[in-house]
Amino acid sequence: MVTLSLLIISYFLGSIPFGFLVAKGVKKIDIRKVGSGNIGATNVFRVVGKKWGILVFILDFLKGIFAPILTRGFLPSAENYIYIVSAVLPICGHNWTPFLKFKGGKGVATSLGAIAGLGFIFPKLWVCIVLALCGWIAVFSIFKYVSLASIVATAIFFVFSLIFSLPVEVKVLSFFLFLFILIRHKTNIKKLLSKKEHRF
Repeated sequence: MVTLSLLIISYFLGSIPFGFLVAKGVKKIDIRKVGSGNIGATNVFRVVGKKWGILVFILDFLKGIFAPILTRGFLPSAENYIYIVSAVLPICGHNWTPFLKFKGGKGVATSLGAIAGLGFIFPKLWVCIVLALCGWIAVFSIFKYVSLASIVATAIFFVFSLIFSLPVEVKVLSFFLFLFILIRHKTNIKKLLSKKEHRF
């Protein structure tokens, strides 16, 4: 019962559409109808303002990191897959939130938060996270594409999760996370290939 409750909480934490709420509260606009139409931090940054985009990124990150940490706190001896599921659910909540007819963002900030939360459970993950962040910074600094930087960073994370000694559940998660980010960015990939993607 405790496990089920924690997993439900994890999903609904992730489903809070902070980008939508901030845009509506600050500028009285539906962020889904302006810019890229995405409720994530990047679109809020462009449409609503720099500080609000940063705020949304932090909030989306926190709802990801909180779920696995909360689950570990209440279930310190749970099977690894329980922690993995508790990290995946806020990502699912963010991307398919019931508050916006099961449509949401692309999940980059929430995914980063969820992986960071797992880092407190599987410490070797931090090396993968740091390497992925370095990759993100390098790609973004050179090309100025958030989408490309996010895709490359996720690929780096996946590759190094295979190299380091981590539970198989974590390796499987990193693989599906990479596929997930690719799928959620398919429109961006098409724009990148056709040189129509917006630089940041």
